[in-house]
Amino acid sequence: MKVLIRSDSSSQIGHGHIKRDLILAKQYEDVSFACLALKGSLIDEIPYPVYELTSASIYELINLIKEENFDLLIIDHYEITANDEKLIKLETGIKILSFDDEIKEHFCDILLNVNAYAKESDYEGLLPKYCELRCGFSYALIRDEFYQESKIQREKIYDYFICIGGSDNKNLSFDIANKLDKNKAIIIATTKANIHLKSLQKLSQKKSNIQVHIDYPNLARLMNESKKLIISASSLVNEALILKADFKAIAYAKNQEKLATWLAKKGYEVESFI
Repeated sequence: MKVLIRSDSSSQIGHGHIKRDLILAKQYEDVSFACLALKGSLIDEIPYPVYELTSASIYELINLIKEENFDLLIIDHYEITANDEKLIKLETGIKILSFDDEIKEHFCDILLNVNAYAKESDYEGLLPKYCELRCGFSYALIRDEFYQESKIQREKIYDYFICIGGSDNKNLSFDIANKLDKNKAIIIATTKANIHLKSLQKLSQKKSNIQVHIDYPNLARLMNESKKLIISASSLVNEALILKADFKAIAYAKNQEKLATWLAKKGYEVESFI
């Protein structure tokens, strides 16, 4: 099966979509990506062929599917609507797997919602009758190192682990770390796509209890070595759940609202900046 994954990453969007797509991609043998070359993107780090799109036009995507004869299109993109999916299906006949984090309408063959709160009944009336539903924590896309770490009891070296996604465009990591007790050992994990890196590094220089790790290769271990996690209400939550970690979830984008609400109802600590 020839698979095309349509997804983007940038300093504004973050890296979460591509990161989870790379985990899903391992299930297929012949995989390519179609991405816009946005500032702070992960295109150069994708270990598969990448078609760099010149626009967000659905017609450019349709033409690519036709030219390269793809069999399955995986869509992990909030800007691609159910009507867009319907047009893609009409023009190409391709099988479509759509990610969803917001419980919204889709026109696809497979619907994948990897969030712990998701259940099939949420999608009543929102999908074609033939659509296969894959919902909930059992479909979570989690890197192998988290499963490995979940079996290890680590010494808790750090008091707080802070990770507000790969880009943290609101610079919440800075604000959160700056307000914590100066006698606590704090780790901030981020990526080079974070436009606020300089301010975080200055904070680290000013406060010796704060360390900033950029593109750290094994977040699972850092998380497992920390007493309390302060993380975005994103795929990081599934990783924290696997580790059975004590965590607080930070919601700062609309697509995180449902997960944040579910976590609050389940008794988890949540804070919203939406």
